[in-house]
Amino acid sequence: MLSANLLSALRDPERGLPLQLSDDGTKLQTQDLNRSWKVADGIPRFVTDEHLESFGHQWTSFEVAHDDEDRETFAAKTGFPLSDLAGKVILDAGCGGGRYAKICGEAGATVFGADHTRAVEKARQLCSHLPNINFVQADLKHLPFEPASFDFVFSIGVMHHDADTRSVFDAVAAMVKPGGRYSVWLYRKNQWWQEIMNSGLRAITTRMRSSVLMPFCHVGAVLGGLPIVNKSLNKIINFSAHPSYENRVCDTFDWWAPKYQYHHTVDELSVWFHEAGFTDLTVLPPEKSGGFYRWAYEHNLLIGSGVNVTGIKR
Repeated sequence: MLSANLLSALRDPERGLPLQLSDDGTKLQTQDLNRSWKVADGIPRFVTDEHLESFGHQWTSFEVAHDDEDRETFAAKTGFPLSDLAGKVILDAGCGGGRYAKICGEAGATVFGADHTRAVEKARQLCSHLPNINFVQADLKHLPFEPASFDFVFSIGVMHHDADTRSVFDAVAAMVKPGGRYSVWLYRKNQWWQEIMNSGLRAITTRMRSSVLMPFCHVGAVLGGLPIVNKSLNKIINFSAHPSYENRVCDTFDWWAPKYQYHHTVDELSVWFHEAGFTDLTVLPPEKSGGFYRWAYEHNLLIGSGVNVTGIKR
C-alpha cells in the first residue's frame, strides 16, 4: 500500500496532474482515467529498466551498504551536514540500492528516492524500517513530482549513465525549490590517453552478458586487494580497491557494464549550475587526502574519480 505522503506528492510525469490509486491498489491513474501506471511490491513503476538493466542486476545482487562509510561519503559528496537534514524534504535522484536515502531518513529527513531500475526493490527492503522514505521507479528526465518541491536534491554517480547527461541534470535541477540546495557528482574527464583506453575497453565489455563479464570483475576485485597492484595498475585499467571484496566486485561491474558512461569537467558542471539558476557554488574536494593523490586528482589522472559541485537555487 502506498503511503499518503507519497500519493499526495506524485504527479503525472508528462502533464503534472495529480494521481490517484485504483480501487484494487494495483495502479496509479490520472483523475480522468486516461493514463495509468502500475504499482508493484508497493512501488509505483513509471518505467522499466530498459538500457539500464545492468544497474538493476547490480544493486539487487550485492550487499554494499556500510553505514559509517556511507555517512562519510554522503557528507563528502553533497556538502550537506547530516545534522542539518532533520525536517528537510529530500530527493535522492538515482537512489540505486538506497544506501544514501537510508542515511538521510535516519537523520530525520522525509526522503523520496527515484531510480530508473528495479534497484528500488532493494532500496525499499533496505529502508523498510523507515516510514519517512518512499521510492518510485521513474526516469530522472520525467520525474513524477511537482517541480520546485524539494529542500535538497542530490545525485551521486548517476547522471553520466544517460545518453544525455545535461538533460538529466536540468530535469532534476527543476525539482529544487528556491533557496534549496542541489549537489551532483559525475565522473571526471581524464587524460586523453586514458579516455581512449577506457572507451576502447568499454566497447568490448558493454557488449558482454552479465554472466560473462562478472568473472572478469572478480579478477579485478582480487587485484584490487593487492596493495602494490591497486596503487598503480588500477590508475590505468579501472578496478575497485575498496576494502570489501563484495564492494570491489560491484564497483568494477559498475564501471564496465553500463551502456552509457560520460565523463565531465568541473568547469562544464559549474556552467550547468549557473545556467539552471544556481548560485553560491562550491566545488567539493575528493574524499581521500594525501599529497600525491591530490596532485593526481587535480591533473585528471585518477580513473573513476569525480567532479562534484553543490549550489543554492535562486
